[in-house]
Amino acid sequence: MAAPGGMLQKVRQAVIWRSGSQIVAQAIAWGSTFLVIRLLDPSDYGLFAMTQVVLVLLNAMNGYGMASALIRAETVTPRQLSQVLGLLLLLNGALAAAQFATAPWVAAYYRQPMVADLLRVQSLLYLATPFLALPHAILSRRMDFKRPAQIRLIAALAGAATALGWAYAGLGVWTLVAAPMALFAVEAIGMTWAAGGPIRPSFQFAGTWSLARFGGTMTLVQFFWFLQSQADVFIAGRMLDPHRLGLYTTAVFLTQLIASKFVPPLNEVAFAAYSRMQGETAATGAAFVKTVRLVLLVTLPAYAGLAVVADPFVATVLGGKWSGVADILPVLTLAMAMLTLQILFAPATNALNRPSIALRVSIAGGIVLPTAFLVGIAWDVEGLAWAWVGGMAVLLLITATLSLPAIQVAPRTLAEAVLPVAIAAGGMALLVTATDGMLPIMPAALRLTILAAVGLAAYPALLAIIAPGRLWEAWELALYRGADTPEGQLAA
Repeated sequence: MAAPGGMLQKVRQAVIWRSGSQIVAQAIAWGSTFLVIRLLDPSDYGLFAMTQVVLVLLNAMNGYGMASALIRAETVTPRQLSQVLGLLLLLNGALAAAQFATAPWVAAYYRQPMVADLLRVQSLLYLATPFLALPHAILSRRMDFKRPAQIRLIAALAGAATALGWAYAGLGVWTLVAAPMALFAVEAIGMTWAAGGPIRPSFQFAGTWSLARFGGTMTLVQFFWFLQSQADVFIAGRMLDPHRLGLYTTAVFLTQLIASKFVPPLNEVAFAAYSRMQGETAATGAAFVKTVRLVLLVTLPAYAGLAVVADPFVATVLGGKWSGVADILPVLTLAMAMLTLQILFAPATNALNRPSIALRVSIAGGIVLPTAFLVGIAWDVEGLAWAWVGGMAVLLLITATLSLPAIQVAPRTLAEAVLPVAIAAGGMALLVTATDGMLPIMPAALRLTILAAVGLAAYPALLAIIAPGRLWEAWELALYRGADTPEGQLAA
């Protein structure tokens, strides 16, 4: 195992580059996304959401898990890299062909003929996957996140430019198809270069069983993640018109921005760092708790703030035609706060060679959430929002019950990591709500600015009273005075 000091420095640099670059890349992507939302119609997003059900399902089988197995392997040979690339090329070629062939059936299910055309073009996306997954694994093994971070920034610019150009050209839903294609193409080329150039694929697969087995487990995890994350659109897409579906999916997108964009980069670094602890369960558990404290320090007040400024936020950022989004944002923020905590568990248990836990959690999610959505759709999009809340509460409980013993963390320890931040975020939300009730009628943008300022001042003040140590911990992290012990390596 690497010396603590050297490992600490690598992890800190990885977090800075991976999460820091992600913030910049997402700022670019979000800026262009919100401009595009103002230009497009809700029905465009409804049609696009229908295609995403198929893409998420097939991407669960794209072999990314097999490439991820290389990250935690003790040694990796050039022959194994060639074999994995060969497997990825065959697998993703088959997925592209399957999507192209089944596109008309999917369109018939949704009763939207245009969905078939969209899916056929989107089948090209699978061709980039091998040249994203394998370089990602190679660079993660090296704890090299600097060059990938730079490439992702360039790719984000390419995607944003494409989105804005197509949207201003009036190309509607095709804007949503073209932007990710440009982004993935640029990223695949850049990542392949960063990992050392093209690798010659091998189609002789002897000796790849261990990688395939780990990858197969992760594929099952991803499949059940598909069930829990896309069942709502699969159910609602047939029962709602594209406009109504577009309002719902945009609300989900807004509330999932943190869970889907901010947390995964940290989990990527976490998995690599946990894996380097070589099965030291106590150290992994301590690092997990510190990660929870620091992630929730930022994410919980963001969710609480969005919930209480939903109306002026939607009016200012999205525009009047999206006003229906504000009705369900507060409900969905509660669900996504639980989702943010729930997805922090998997990197720790996977790194301890317990992928079966993530699989069992995914199976549970694949049962609990679709069942909740089937019940909730009877009350339209509001029912789907509340289905998220109930389903995530149950799934978080299941995840904690299965995972905490494996990483040797007591439930009380986890509660002590969560509660102070939750109380401070809740107090901030109450103060912002009270302020909102006292404000006179004014433009939405001004109202949003005032309420955001109140929240930004109130949250750290409340946290300083409730748990001053949390602010000091974050300050130490920023100044690199943090933990020099193995359990502190991840969060630092």
